[in-house]
Amino acid sequence: MLNKIYVALIHYPVLGRDGKIVSSAVTNMDVHDISRTCRTYRVKGYYVVSNLPAQQEIVYNVLKYWREEYGREYNPSRTEALTIVKKASYLDDVIEEIIEKEGLKPLIVFTSAKQGKDRLSYEAMSEIVKNIERPILFLFGTSWGLPNEILAKCDYALEPIRYYSEFNHLSVRAAVAITLDRIIKEEIDTRRD
Repeated sequence: MLNKIYVALIHYPVLGRDGKIVSSAVTNMDVHDISRTCRTYRVKGYYVVSNLPAQQEIVYNVLKYWREEYGREYNPSRTEALTIVKKASYLDDVIEEIIEKEGLKPLIVFTSAKQGKDRLSYEAMSEIVKNIERPILFLFGTSWGLPNEILAKCDYALEPIRYYSEFNHLSVRAAVAITLDRIIKEEIDTRRD
């Protein structure tokens, strides 16, 4: 199952504090830390999605430094983690690239800290991941979350990580790590010698 999972960190379109559609800023920490988590869980690809050229340039510069410049010598394991990172302007570009690679449209999964109807449990999602042939793309939002227009493109929406918590505002880096662990850790655990 691990050879068909993809992750996308969405910076556009996302919700601003006032509920309007905005573009959020890319942080180099999200590029680094999420790639390390994805590489640890053997995710096939991690996309940083931003429609703003200046934000895409930040991703480009981080990747260039760690893949081609001094960072490659300084920390080879970070370089390895960053090999799975790609930048994209829009979610549709990510979907098209996965279709081109895999020959199938990915199953798209919406993640959110917000409650909503028809949210799938992590256990149910893990079973789907284990039994489906299609690639799977997990979407993680920035700023104040993903808008309904993104939800409309998704096949499933996951329940929040802390469903009943009165405070539910994890960093996206933590959310990616927890989500991947809940969905795929059992397969990794069975590989112990």
